Amino acid sequence: MLRLLVPALLLPLAACTEPDAPAPETADVAQADTVAVTAEMAANTALNVGDRAPDFALPGVDGSTTQLSDLLARGPVVLTFYRGAWCPYCNTQLRDYQESLAEIEAAGATLAAISPQAPDSSIAMQQKNELAFPVLSDAGGAVSDAYGLTFQVDAATRERYRAVGIDLEPYNGTDLWELPVPATYVIDASGVIRAAFVEADYTQRASVRQILDALATV
Repeated sequence: MLRLLVPALLLPLAACTEPDAPAPETADVAQADTVAVTAEMAANTALNVGDRAPDFALPGVDGSTTQLSDLLARGPVVLTFYRGAWCPYCNTQLRDYQESLAEIEAAGATLAAISPQAPDSSIAMQQKNELAFPVLSDAGGAVSDAYGLTFQVDAATRERYRAVGIDLEPYNGTDLWELPVPATYVIDASGVIRAAFVEADYTQRASVRQILDALATV
């Protein structure tokens, strides 16, 4: 059983940057921010190897509902939480996963991606990236909460995002300004997390090689 997927092999993201890329989301002490949970806090307390993955049923961009227990009935599941279509790192990650989808499926696994976006906000992204796996909407963040991944974006980061044209409210359909820490889990058919990559630094994501190595142990 793998313990924690370490960021030794990262996706090639150097060429993909946000305009004036915001710094990782942390509480701005100088501005006396009152953020309840930072990205670092969530990453340190999120579900990890050996924990049981909470079941869920979420809508996809096509209106259908995907339930984790149904996917697990087929075999292992690779479950990835991403921030949204506005995030270039997320788009690069999901495109890389799509390019290796045949290898992931050949390892007996099903891939699914979750973001807090409303389904309408994910349609264009799924079509642009030609994603052939479920892209699910966790509007309100209940599933992200269950996995311990939710954090609140601090006021300073909100202003940096807005300055480069990123406003989460229309994407997510809420004024909460909450996001999941980017995370990828490999869950075995019994529902137990066998590998986890959870990183507060949103520029670091689990590579396809890490995923395939984890699946080889399931």
